[in-house]
Amino acid sequence: QVQLVESGGGLVQPGGSLRLSCAASGFTLKTYHMAWFRQAPGKERELVAAVENYGIGTLHVDSVKGRFTISRDNVKNTIYLQMNSLKPEDTAVYYCGAVRTWSDIRTMKNYDYWGLGTQVTVSS
Repeated sequence: QVQLVESGGGLVQPGGSLRLSCAASGFTLKTYHMAWFRQAPGKERELVAAVENYGIGTLHVDSVKGRFTISRDNVKNTIYLQMNSLKPEDTAVYYCGAVRTWSDIRTMKNYDYWGLGTQVTVSS
């Protein structure tokens, strides 16, 4: 049974940090590129960051560059998102997803697997 399970979300003050984890099971993680998306209330789901299957190449969208870092550990079957200097506009449900082809990284309909998400709330 394929599963992606996100964890690590919560309530944090502006300027704070969180580390999200996405535990993968039921498929061979190293055959997939992985990404973090987020969806704020009333908004569409958007790409935040992505990492190639062996972790060499990464992508971070402009709004999180210099603050967020995506990484993966294919031995532990886990993907991470280190989030620093958090802002209220980072408040959203964060999802991890798995996609076969790097050129599809921004195309949600081409993702094979999704987690159920973890809530991140940045507020004082």
